Order: sequence, then structure tokens, then C-alpha cells
Amino acid sequence: MVWVSDKDDSDNDNFSWDTDEDDKDRFPGPSAGIPGFACEAGSSQSSFFCNFIAMGFSKDMVEKAIKQNGEGNQEAVLETLLTYSAIGSSTPEHEDVPNDFSAASDEDSVDDDLWSSDYSSDECNLSILVTVSDPVLEGLDFTEFATEKDKKLSTLVDMGFSPEEAAAAIDRCGLDASVLELADSIQAAQMAEEADGTGWSYPKVQYEAVGGSCNSFTRKKRRLLEEKRKLKRRKEYVKKPALGMDDAPMPISKPMIGFGLPYQKCITSRSLPEAAIGPPYFYYENVALAPKGVWDTISRFLYDIEPEFVDSKYFCAAARKRAYIHNLPIENRFPLLPIPPKMIHDVFPMTKDWWPKWDHRTQLNCLQTCIASAKLTERIRMALKSCGDPPPERVQQYVLGECRKWNLVWVGHHKVAPLEPDEIEMLLGFPKNHTRGGGISRTERYRSLGNSFQVNTVAYHFSVLKKVFPNGINLLSLFSGIGGAEVALHNLGIRLRTVVSVEKSEINRNILRSWWEQTNQSGNLIELDDVQKLNGDKLEQLIQRFGGFDLVVGGSPCNNLTGSNRHTRDGLEGEHSSLFYDYFRILDLVKCIMAKNL
Repeated sequence: MVWVSDKDDSDNDNFSWDTDEDDKDRFPGPSAGIPGFACEAGSSQSSFFCNFIAMGFSKDMVEKAIKQNGEGNQEAVLETLLTYSAIGSSTPEHEDVPNDFSAASDEDSVDDDLWSSDYSSDECNLSILVTVSDPVLEGLDFTEFATEKDKKLSTLVDMGFSPEEAAAAIDRCGLDASVLELADSIQAAQMAEEADGTGWSYPKVQYEAVGGSCNSFTRKKRRLLEEKRKLKRRKEYVKKPALGMDDAPMPISKPMIGFGLPYQKCITSRSLPEAAIGPPYFYYENVALAPKGVWDTISRFLYDIEPEFVDSKYFCAAARKRAYIHNLPIENRFPLLPIPPKMIHDVFPMTKDWWPKWDHRTQLNCLQTCIASAKLTERIRMALKSCGDPPPERVQQYVLGECRKWNLVWVGHHKVAPLEPDEIEMLLGFPKNHTRGGGISRTERYRSLGNSFQVNTVAYHFSVLKKVFPNGINLLSLFSGIGGAEVALHNLGIRLRTVVSVEKSEINRNILRSWWEQTNQSGNLIELDDVQKLNGDKLEQLIQRFGGFDLVVGGSPCNNLTGSNRHTRDGLEGEHSSLFYDYFRILDLVKCIMAKNL
């Protein structure tokens, strides 16, 4: 994320994995049931009209939405009102957006790993439904995830409620309840909770009194309660023994260039702990901005080697903050040729004609496993269309915030669009159509690419192996994904004599197998589906068959490490990220078996 300044590459001491941005209310919440509240629509207006007024929407906005959708369709009216709220426009001549839309500036933008969604398929569904308001999107195969409950969950989350509150309301009221009834139920639960002073685990919706109506809490009190909730949530995350001086979290280098970059002066030597010295070579990767203590633990298990922190923005036009622990040589590294372009306009020259002067991005954010909805891009178009040129500062901030978050590029006048899968393949260094074919949907392509290596970065680290293994290499590839390590070695001209690929996703295995066939590999490809089933006996058989492994590569799932996962960010104790220990277990077994056979 080159638009993130180096000061955003905060060290682990100050890194907060509980961001406050999600606490900001995006839409006015319901005020039905608030003592002293009275609908100002008048007795001539229906209760249908008053329900929306009670939720905090303006009279003009409600009248316009009902006129557009008809009085009998509550869901359509609510969706229209939410869209009006998002762009801050109940009438076309209104040129502003709500105060609650915030976006980081060019210099203080949101960190890429906080916005990344490097989730596996079984973790990504909720993320998609929560961040994308309508599961039926143009060109995306999201419909398989969209149950009636999911749609109501998504609508309630768009209104500003937390996913937990929305789910609890559906459980209380049943699936047959309308969204309005569910919103009222959540509001009643919040008021009851505030009355007895208990429970502030999740953010509550802040509501504004309508037409001067009385509110149970003044704005100042509500702000104070919000701060209390944030403080309590932070305390819950740090309920761990205090770290002593010797146990301080591992600092992240700034800038994140590891041991150096191509064609620059680099570190050419380092001393490795004795236990880490070969064979085999090994290479482990995961997100750099993991919870405190994670990389200290990983380093201790991987023979006390310090991580090499690298941001792929120095190798391509998109950021990808990652840490790598390996025992590879570091002298005489060289990059893949040709050097890929590192600026957006060099990668996508067609965007130059439409790129507004107030969008100062030169590189893209961390590439994700899911993309922005068609409704979001339409909201942006409507917000810009209703403004002058250039648009007001607040409109610019809103649009830039969404563009950075979702990696949107300009494709027309007032029009932005997400990256296509083949464009993401190019940015990550994969060959064109690497993930295409075999019945793989666009959604699955995004997910597979979002969880992959950045090939050029990895190839730079692997380049030292070309002279070491002139006759080819035997590779044990754990958590292979779509074959980033294999593609990197192949592009370096290192022959793949044997690849034992261990990957749980059948889709990813199909992608790797298809690439293997299309590139006419002459070696052996052996596919296994579960690292947890790879035991000492199986490893010994493979080592005897192929004469040992030259390189063990792996990047275990980051589901419980990434900053965007706010509900199960449990570090290495999480259900998925704990698979790191299988990487270490297998690596240690390989080292022991190969040492015994020497």
C-alpha cells in the first residue's frame, strides 16, 4: 500500500488490532420505543411512514423512498433509504455526505492488513455478506451464500448494528420478522442493557432524536459510553501477563524491505543459529501485522531465526505486508525479469484518462479475497454525479476511503470498478488465466488469489537457489494454495524435479495441476490434501523414494492473525492459524529423517 506512508508501518509495540473505525456509525439507528419520541408525520400519515421516521430518516427522504418503491414494500424502501444515507442525499441538489463517513488521508490511510481479507473459504462467507450489502451482484457468484437470514443480517449490519446483535435479534424474533421489527428488538435490548449498566462487548448504534424529540441520553453521555465500550474491548484483548524488557514484542522494520531490494545496497550476510543450518532449506510466510507475540512464537519454533519483513509494494503495484522466516542464503539475490511496473497508471494505462486529480493514489492496497459490491460503486457514482467538479472535501474523503479499502480503479467519468481476476493475477506475478477454467467461479478465483504469495517477492528470495541446484530441486510445498512457490521457482528457471504439494482446497489443487500440465513440467507432482495427516512414516517413504527434500515451503492460514478478522483473531491458538505448528512439526521431522539417512 504505497499510499500508506512509512509511519503507518507501525511497530508491534503500538500496533492495535482492535481498530476503532468499525465503531463509527454509518447510518442513523432506530429510535422507536424511545421515551418522549413522537412521529412528526402527522395523524394523516400511515404507521408505515412513521416507522421509517422513527428510525431517524428525514421526512423528505422517506417520502421520496416510498414514492419510488411503493408503500407495500418495506425492504425496498429501507434499502433505498440506506442508499440515500450512504451518499448523504435525499434530494439531487444536496451536495454533502454524512459526518460519519470518514476516510484516511493519503498519509494516514488504513493499513492494508487491517483491510485485507485473507480468509479461507469457510471463513469468508460471513465477511462477504457483512461487507457487501446485496449478495446478488453483477458478475459475482455470491448467490450460493445468500440465505434469507444472511440478507437480513446484511441489512441490519448496514444499518449500523453489529453482526452479533443482528443474529441475536433473528434468534429472538424468528426469520419471519421484518427488518423493522428486528431493528426495534435490537434497540430495546440495547436500552435494557444500558439501564442496568452491564455488557459493552459490542458497539451499539448511536441514534439522533428526530425533530427535537427527547432522547434518553444526551449526545455527550452517548459519546462517553462509546469510549467506555472501546476501552473495555481493548482491555479484553490485552488480558495477558505484562511483557518484561526481555520479552518485548518483535519490532517490524521500517521501511519493510527485508535484507534489501533489487539493484540497491543490501545486507549480504547473516549468522544463523546452528539448529537452523540445512539441509533442507525452508521458507515460511505469513502476514506481518499479526497480533503481538505471534512472530516471537513463530521465531522460537523456527530455530530462533528473525523474520524478514517485506512489503511487496517494492516489487509490484500493490502492497502486501508479509514476514518470511527462512534459512536461505541472502547474498547475490536477483529479481525476475522483466521488472514489473510499480505504479497504477503503468499497470493500467487506460485509467489515466478518468483518474481525478484529487485521487493521489499511485499504488494499490493489499489485494483481498473478496471485492466491492455493485451497489457500492453505484453509490460512489451517485455521490459524485450530484456534486460539482471537484466534489466537496467530504465527498472526496468518502470516495477515496472506499477506493483504498476495495482497490477500486477509475474506468469512466464518475465510475469506479473493482479489479478483475486476471488483473489481480498480473499484480501478484502469476501467468494470465492462471486461475481460470475448470468450472472455477469468479468468487473462487478472488479467494484463491487473495490467499496466495506475491510471486516476484518470493522469487527474489529463491533466486539464490539457482546456482545451488543446477539440476533441479525436490520441493515439499505445504499449504500450496495456487502454487506461488512453484511458479516462482519455474520462472527463475529452476527445474522442479519433484513437488509434493499438500493443499486442502480441491479448487486450488486443480489450479496447480492445470498449471503443471500447461507448462509441460517433466518432474513428479504428488498431491496430498491434509498437512495433519502427513506423518513420519509417510515422510520417510517420500524421502527414501526421492532422496530427500531440498526446500520446504509453507504459509499456514492467516485467518486468526489478520487484522480484518475481529471476531476470531486468536493468534496461533485459533482454529486455522494453529496449523503453523504442523508446518514446524513436518519440517522438524524432515530434518531428523534426512539427518538420520546421511
